[in-house]
Amino acid sequence: MAGKQQIRIIAGKWRSRKIGFPNIDGLRPTGDRIRETLFNWLAADIPGSRCLDLFSGSGAFCFEALSRGATHCLALEKHPQAINCLTENKSLLDAAGLTIAHKDTLAYLQKSPDKPFDIVFIDPPFDLNLVTEVCTLVEQNGWIASDGAIYCELPAQQNNFAPPANWQVVRNKRASGVNYILFSRIEPTA
Repeated sequence: MAGKQQIRIIAGKWRSRKIGFPNIDGLRPTGDRIRETLFNWLAADIPGSRCLDLFSGSGAFCFEALSRGATHCLALEKHPQAINCLTENKSLLDAAGLTIAHKDTLAYLQKSPDKPFDIVFIDPPFDLNLVTEVCTLVEQNGWIASDGAIYCELPAQQNNFAPPANWQVVRNKRASGVNYILFSRIEPTA
């Protein structure tokens, strides 16, 4: 894949397969070690799940989830080069469970989904400082199932992150300047 970088799918039916992604400002796929930790955390939740990757970029979260038994993943991405690579990788892996949407995430989250997702991946470009706003939209507009899992990735030095009050931290780690957090969602009490 000339002119492209590559990442490796860690486990599942596509284990060790490499997928390409373009060299675009702000696109920084989650590294193997963090992804492996995250998917170990989610091991019991992935099979049969519906996943939403809000800033898909390389598609690493979607392809890893589908490889491990998720039934459907919706990848939102607005950069045309990233969309092209996602489409190529979907074809390469015959990833029938992947839906790719060429959309701006913030605009897309303004509406409500037909059906909420079991797992939501929130990993926007760090320089945009969007994590709190995106988490608020995910909660307010019903994008996550009542017992869903939410993964957030943000710069370790970011201090102004405020997740919704009904999201509880399940796991939280730091590595390579990145804070990565897995939340569970509980229904707010009336």
